[in-house]
Amino acid sequence: MDLFKVYPLWDIDIVRAEGSYVWDDKGTRYLDMYGGHAVISIGHTHPHYVDTVVNQLKHIGFYSNSVIIDQQRELADKLGELSGKRDYQLFLCNSGAEANENALKLASFHNGKSKVIAMKGAFHGRTSLAVAATDNPNIVAPVNRTDNVIFVPLNDEAALEEAFKNNEISSVIVEAIQGVGGIRIASREFLRKIRSLCDRYNAVYIADEVQCGCGRTGQYYASDWADVHADIYTMAKGLGNGFPIGAIAIAPHIAPKLGMLGTTFGGNHLGCAAAIAVADVMAGDRLIDNAREIGEYLTAELKKLPGVKEVRGRGLMIGIELFEDSAPLRKKLLFDEKIFVGSSGNKNVFRLLPALNVKKEHVDALLAALRKLLTV
Repeated sequence: MDLFKVYPLWDIDIVRAEGSYVWDDKGTRYLDMYGGHAVISIGHTHPHYVDTVVNQLKHIGFYSNSVIIDQQRELADKLGELSGKRDYQLFLCNSGAEANENALKLASFHNGKSKVIAMKGAFHGRTSLAVAATDNPNIVAPVNRTDNVIFVPLNDEAALEEAFKNNEISSVIVEAIQGVGGIRIASREFLRKIRSLCDRYNAVYIADEVQCGCGRTGQYYASDWADVHADIYTMAKGLGNGFPIGAIAIAPHIAPKLGMLGTTFGGNHLGCAAAIAVADVMAGDRLIDNAREIGEYLTAELKKLPGVKEVRGRGLMIGIELFEDSAPLRKKLLFDEKIFVGSSGNKNVFRLLPALNVKKEHVDALLAALRKLLTV
């Protein structure tokens, strides 16, 4: 059986990883400034993470949600502390797409409405409703197409208000920082407008924190930079540091009913152990503060580089826009300088999404490589 070829692949076989480095099968070491699409939040193979997951697997790796799983309660408590959302409710699933799918579905259950407002440039996943709310026709199959999603430009308050004139708006889903969209930041004013309009029209504010959340921007949820609370926060990627786990944090005014949401694998013992270990390290090592502090330093230094049109982002979610296609630079960084960075939906923009415990020495190595390549 052959693999179903849906990804363009670098000719690199990664076989080992530690901290902010990965090694290929030839023994070559690479600096990882991308974290596998913002997944690696506490560094590769962190000792506490490895010990926690291995120890859990020695006891039990999985049983279904038909029984009490103590680790779910422990994870909910830790995430409540990290995020400050102690009175929210937690539903666990398996991925970011599934988190967004459940959030959109829950909103519709809650208010009985069917329309969703999403942003142009958005990426929310590849499952049915999540992909319908994603602004990329190339990945929306005919079966996914629906007239229930209304797209408005990010930060266009007038367009947002106009869309709300449709009385069937169930929810607004928004990334506080669009990742695939090229590190586009939702303004404080725009997020506050979403909050006020959702309150006025009995709609649900869904903050997609799959890439920008879990401490990456220097707040646990990037949306909270606007000093407003979403009704539902969706999480995945950095939540499990590589273990597949997703979640939604749900405001207390949204009541559950038996059977309204469900999952076979979500919230299993092993997944919860991974996420608990991440939360432990994040709290104990002050990684949210580190993301903010190192991110501020890195952003300031990036702005000094030649050939850079704009630097955008917060914390350790950074986009660098060049005056030209970034692909040649990314290729040179990878094969000449042995540094992983990421692309985006904007071909001129490359993304930096390193582990939240990345050190200044790692950042300085990246900056030195960029200075060298951008001054050639």
